[in-house]
Amino acid sequence: MRIQVICGAGASSTFVAARLRRAALAAGSDWEVAAAPADDVDPFADVILLGPHIAALREEIGRQAPRARVAVLPEDAFTDLDGRRIHAFVVAADSAPKGTP
Repeated sequence: MRIQVICGAGASSTFVAARLRRAALAAGSDWEVAAAPADDVDPFADVILLGPHIAALREEIGRQAPRARVAVLPEDAFTDLDGRRIHAFVVAADSAPKGTP
């Protein structure tokens, strides 16, 4: 699965992506995880995770990556130091019907 973590400038998303990548590896999930700023959306991503501070861009980013499930990370995502909560969040987001918040 191809996952993109997006924030305003790409800095904080880098930390979340790295933690998610480690948690996915530990859980045996075959995921490609990348970080990016809001102006560099991957149109081929399966799941796009937005930082809560850019939640207002959800619909716009969804139009740029129409096949992706776009989800807004919870406020505490940046404090998930081992990435397990974010991993569980992605599993739930990926199994939810497309368009579900």
